[in-house]
Amino acid sequence: MLPQRELTFEDYLQMVRRRIWWLLIPAALGVTIAYGVSRVLPTRYTSQTLVLVEQQKVPDSLVRPVITEVLDERLATMKEQILSRTRLQPIIEMFGLFGDKKNLSMEDKVELMRKAISVSPVRADFGGGGLPGFYVSFTASTPHLAQQVCGEITSMFLAENLKIREQRAQGTTDFIGSQLDDAKQKLDEQDQKLADFKRKYMGQLPGQEQTNFNMLASLNSQLDSNTQALSQLEQNRTYTESVLSQQLQSWRALQDNRSVAANPETLDQQLATEQAQLSALESKYTDTHPDVIRLKQDIERVKSRIAEQGTATGKPATTVDKIKGSGPEPSQIQQLRAQLRGIEQSIQNKQAEQARIQSQINVYQARVQLSPVVEEQYKQITRDHETALQFYNDLLRKQNESEMATDLEKRQQGEQFTVLDPPNLPERPTFPNRPMFAAGGFFGGLLLGCGLAFLLETKQKLIRNENDVTFYLELPVLTRVPSVDEVRKNGNGVSGPKRDKQLTSIA
Repeated sequence: MLPQRELTFEDYLQMVRRRIWWLLIPAALGVTIAYGVSRVLPTRYTSQTLVLVEQQKVPDSLVRPVITEVLDERLATMKEQILSRTRLQPIIEMFGLFGDKKNLSMEDKVELMRKAISVSPVRADFGGGGLPGFYVSFTASTPHLAQQVCGEITSMFLAENLKIREQRAQGTTDFIGSQLDDAKQKLDEQDQKLADFKRKYMGQLPGQEQTNFNMLASLNSQLDSNTQALSQLEQNRTYTESVLSQQLQSWRALQDNRSVAANPETLDQQLATEQAQLSALESKYTDTHPDVIRLKQDIERVKSRIAEQGTATGKPATTVDKIKGSGPEPSQIQQLRAQLRGIEQSIQNKQAEQARIQSQINVYQARVQLSPVVEEQYKQITRDHETALQFYNDLLRKQNESEMATDLEKRQQGEQFTVLDPPNLPERPTFPNRPMFAAGGFFGGLLLGCGLAFLLETKQKLIRNENDVTFYLELPVLTRVPSVDEVRKNGNGVSGPKRDKQLTSIA
């Protein structure tokens, strides 16, 4: 066969026909050898169980779960924990696994057991595509051993899931509780700051501006009224003082006319009386007061008279150090004096009230002026207080939800694993799979036979048909001479076009 020519399907078919035994013998040997090897290999049985993931029994709208970790991640975490040496070594010792391999250390046995355990998730084809469950399988040398170990591992998954969920739920509750205590302390501090600020700026807080303006207007009205009343009292005092002064002058003039001019003792008594009155007035009024000025003038006149009398009689003027009293003043003068004292007392009261009102006006004016500054500080304090209060309320709500979720986990009403299919007792070994071994040996031997047949065909340089002749000689075919087999097949009486097709000549 010429390797340069492109082979057709007919060429390959002829090759198969020619090398059929080269194909069948290796295939038969491959089946035999593979099946024999499968009989020699140790038998392994796999027990499998299906664990269903049940969702929380209480609706999420009533109790929100605190564990939001994806189940795939949690399953991977549990798998790593369960496949640790501390978990697997007791199982190996309990069931005597790998007892036939006494030369292996415990580390090697644990590694072999890890390879024998398989955890595969089950994906949902509907809904959100979550994880409705997972398979747990274990491969052992005997069916019963595989079933027992698979059940033990499944129980570990169930217990570990409950433990992890309860621990994380309790941990979440404890964390929120500690945060709530801190938030409560900060809220108390903000409450204290707000209370101190309100006590310090009482009457100046935001919202009290209108009250301050109203009080200021009212105090100004009271001040105006008090000022008018005080002015009226001062006018009354001036009028009363003038009337009293006239009455005193008239009465004293009358007393002077009645007194004995030659009797110096009478003048001395009058001088002493007026000096006593002057001392009493000076204790109450200033030197510019009309009564004080008038009384001083009267005293000077009396002194002048005493001096004149002393000059006329040749005796020195004398003064009376002590006087026991003079004649009583008329009732009109006493009434005027009492009225004047009442007016003075009213004036003092009005002045004191005016000072008090003015002091209150200054206080409210200061409050109005400080209102913008106080409002800014108050907004900052209230903003911090509201933030702390909102944060505390949020944590309190979350703590209540976390406590309910934790109680739900303790009651095993949350998400949990349920064994849907218990570990089965395998009836057939999963390894070695003898039909698969036989099929693999068959296809391997067949492939080897194909390779050998193709190698033999390529090494033989033979011309087998007219295509090889045409390709090799590079000349057209004019006629064709039939083979003996074709003549026998078609019969002796071949004529016409059919016979022409059977004659082949080469130009």
